[in-house]
Amino acid sequence: MPRKDELLKALEEQARAKRENKLRSFVPYPKQREFFALGATKRERLFSAGNQLGKSEAGAAEMAYHLTGNYPDDWAGRRFDYSVKAWAAGEGGLVVRDVQQRKLCGEPGLAEAFGTGFIPRTAFVGKPSMGHGVTDAFDTIHVRHKSGGTSVLKFKSYEQGRSKFQADTVDVIWLDEEPEMEIYTECLTRTNDTGGMVYVTFTPLKGKTALYIRFTEDRTVDRGFVNMTIQDKPMSPERRQQIIDSYPAYERAARINGAPMMGSGRVFTTPEEHIAEPELSYLPDHWHKLWAIDFGINHPFGAVLTAWDKDADIIHLLHAIRVKDQTPLQHAAQLKRIGILVPVAWPHDGTQRERGSGESLSKLYKAQGLRMCDQHATFADGGYSTEAGIMEMDDRFQTGRLRVARHLQEWFEEYRDYHRKDGLIVKERDDLMSATRIAVMARRFGRPVLLGSKAPNRAGQPARVADHAELSGRDLF
Repeated sequence: MPRKDELLKALEEQARAKRENKLRSFVPYPKQREFFALGATKRERLFSAGNQLGKSEAGAAEMAYHLTGNYPDDWAGRRFDYSVKAWAAGEGGLVVRDVQQRKLCGEPGLAEAFGTGFIPRTAFVGKPSMGHGVTDAFDTIHVRHKSGGTSVLKFKSYEQGRSKFQADTVDVIWLDEEPEMEIYTECLTRTNDTGGMVYVTFTPLKGKTALYIRFTEDRTVDRGFVNMTIQDKPMSPERRQQIIDSYPAYERAARINGAPMMGSGRVFTTPEEHIAEPELSYLPDHWHKLWAIDFGINHPFGAVLTAWDKDADIIHLLHAIRVKDQTPLQHAAQLKRIGILVPVAWPHDGTQRERGSGESLSKLYKAQGLRMCDQHATFADGGYSTEAGIMEMDDRFQTGRLRVARHLQEWFEEYRDYHRKDGLIVKERDDLMSATRIAVMARRFGRPVLLGSKAPNRAGQPARVADHAELSGRDLF
């Protein structure tokens, strides 16, 4: 009879081995198996699934199989009998770290968790090279392949832009969440010389986009499509209904069935009287102020000024500006008259270069004296999905945590007209809605500064406020 301490040690070793070789114990759902099998004959694949149904798990497991070459006996998909060069890409650096890196390598930032993802701990060759800008994010990992070679996986994010997806040849690319079409086609190009493949896993919250239509309506012999619904994942009927009931009706098709978000009509339905408030005559100094702008590249420029009461978690929208046919100099002048010290959040298209000067839009505005945030606006997890921003705005409208000054008539005009057609947001007269979404998304970058048009004369001196600042109520400043 083995001693208790020997038995305990054996059980601990068994648990450790299982924890550090998740791939061996992975049992896919039928829909995941179907998706894997298509890889044997399809160069491009889309796994469209509802939230939390296993699409990213499938993507990570398949990537681990290709990197290691340790395919299960019943694997029906494509097999690489040589070490591969691969990419895993997602919406933003934080998202890539917390989803793809975590699922493949283990919980970020915990040394003891390294190797507890789908890639077995013993398969790693050397230490991962670290990325830049996101704490504990990997740039590249090397994995021992069954053939004796070493596979290489690079982590990338869509926010890096198309140029970061050029000038390389790759065998396997996994895209988690939907990329812009230009990034997708660039990824596909990277596999031309290798005869490799690209597979995508996402919930179609953006509706019937060009990429979704590519797999569902413009299908070819090279494209495979699998849809997984909440009915395809084993769970109790009570739990399934609880999940279904948790989503707004207009989102259910996408979030539980992996179907593109459809429908027409107004985006926000909270009555205006529930979100409108009188113009504030007093603004506590400790509230966090933030400008949020929509550059207006091919449409009017939009900007909103918000003050976030962090204690009550209420965002107050104080001022709104919408103008067309003006320059960054004119835009900046209007913002500085009201709040020169207030940080300015901006959308991801602010990284685009202006013809002639070659400077990015954000730098052009910074040169005019605005306190532009260092990076474009994102959620705390690094994502910047329009649909996620709209969801949070809607939740705040319904719960009274996003309030708008009643006198901002242009803002309320856009609010009434903001609508969908065939599931997609109609991008017309939405400049202030876009700026508001950016403000909600980036609220953590606000600062408790005073409003007005004058900056401190020297370090440490409180800001002075101009009498002509364009908000009423002297106590406001």
